[in-house]
Amino acid sequence: MNEITFDEFQKVDIRVGTVVDAQPFPEARRPAIKLWVDLGDEIGIRKSSAQLTIHYTPEALVGRQVAAVVNFPPRQVGKFMSEILVLGFPDADGAVVLLNIDQAVPNGGRLF
Repeated sequence: MNEITFDEFQKVDIRVGTVVDAQPFPEARRPAIKLWVDLGDEIGIRKSSAQLTIHYTPEALVGRQVAAVVNFPPRQVGKFMSEILVLGFPDADGAVVLLNIDQAVPNGGRLF
């Protein structure tokens, strides 16, 4: 494991947002869901493609708060432009489990 400084950590902009739309992404090479996440007034709604199909359905994701890295450059995923990286951890089989925000917080709040 490589150590980083606090200043290096500060460069990663991780924000909270609410999923306002989620749709299947059958065109993706690996099973995925397209997400639209409201990250508050400063950032707005951003899109992400996330491999969440093992533990989540699109319907179950709408209204859920998620954490996302918002300062990576956009990445083309098939015909979809992914603008943020929604964060999760692998379960015992490697499937993504989203970070859990256990109390509602304002969209756009930055992790510290």
